[in-house]
Amino acid sequence: MQGLSFQDSYAYLDDWVLGALGDMGIRAWYQPLNDIATDQGKIAGAAQKRMVGPDGGPGAVLHHVTMSYDIDADKMLEVLRIGREKLSDKGTRSAKKRVDPLRRQTGLPREAVIDRMIASFRARYGLAPGRITDGELARAEELARSKFASVKWTARVP
Repeated sequence: MQGLSFQDSYAYLDDWVLGALGDMGIRAWYQPLNDIATDQGKIAGAAQKRMVGPDGGPGAVLHHVTMSYDIDADKMLEVLRIGREKLSDKGTRSAKKRVDPLRRQTGLPREAVIDRMIASFRARYGLAPGRITDGELARAEELARSKFASVKWTARVP
């Protein structure tokens, strides 16, 4: 990633997703800055959090892609605030018409999509089995109970 521009890093890190979608018969492409699109509409969006190292130098990049397996487009419009500017940048008038979920595009059960995404990543980069330690699990359960299950967290609007 070193030497890549902010924008180029999105395309680079999303490339395996495009390959995995292609393996499922979906012709998808990267649409700057953070969308993955198909002829039927947006299928995924990416986000990044960049952290500076402790000495002020290079740190880490947390990059993720969110994909819609299935969606209630009406409910989506109730909870998301999508400005006109965002829609016009994408050449569309309606966010509802802009999103097209994986279930409709693949016809596959959700578990099959997940399995195929994992298989594609494994084929490209390899995977090693891992395990969550008892301490990690305890900490996650504590955070789920004390922070993420609270109304303050679940009902917050940024």
